[in-house]
Amino acid sequence: MAMTVPRILLRIAMLPLLALLTLANTASVAQRYTLDTSASNVSAKVPFFGLSSKTARFPRMEGAVTIVPGEPEKAVIDVTFDATAIEAPDRVTLARLRGEKFFWVEKYPTIRFSGRSLKLTSTTRGTVQGELTARGQTHPASLAVTFDADPLARAGQSVSFTGTTTIDRRAYGMSSYQLIVGNKVDITLKARMIPN
Repeated sequence: MAMTVPRILLRIAMLPLLALLTLANTASVAQRYTLDTSASNVSAKVPFFGLSSKTARFPRMEGAVTIVPGEPEKAVIDVTFDATAIEAPDRVTLARLRGEKFFWVEKYPTIRFSGRSLKLTSTTRGTVQGELTARGQTHPASLAVTFDADPLARAGQSVSFTGTTTIDRRAYGMSSYQLIVGNKVDITLKARMIPN
């Protein structure tokens, strides 16, 4: 039997609503990424003698990122750094950083940042609230992030970001050389995310 005119009109009227529902469902699908280890690294800069600074680098890491378009507060960032691969500007500094008074890599071979919420202040800037674990100590950490493009609008594409935070090394059991090494450590994470 042929469809009546009112029923045809009703179906036509429903099309925009169905399109909106489909778009909403698509927008809320979680986007999962893994870190491109060849394009990701972490650096930690600390004042030295109050006149200059020294920077250590962690070139090896692994991790995953999940972002939910439309619901950035559900973002999850989990990154683990290989502390045993730490690099320093000279042998003396490297030996100290690897030793018991600092990262003690023999006992604590990894450092981990776990982020559980992303608050965007623009399409490419925001803050990740989470925890940093180093040398057996875990404390809250806030990571200010800048993306190279809107991560919520690039589903299925690679995205890079830079994250920065500052910690007090004493909170992680690294309190030696107070007269030489500053207590505030500026940490910078540069990472490239590849969609799964």
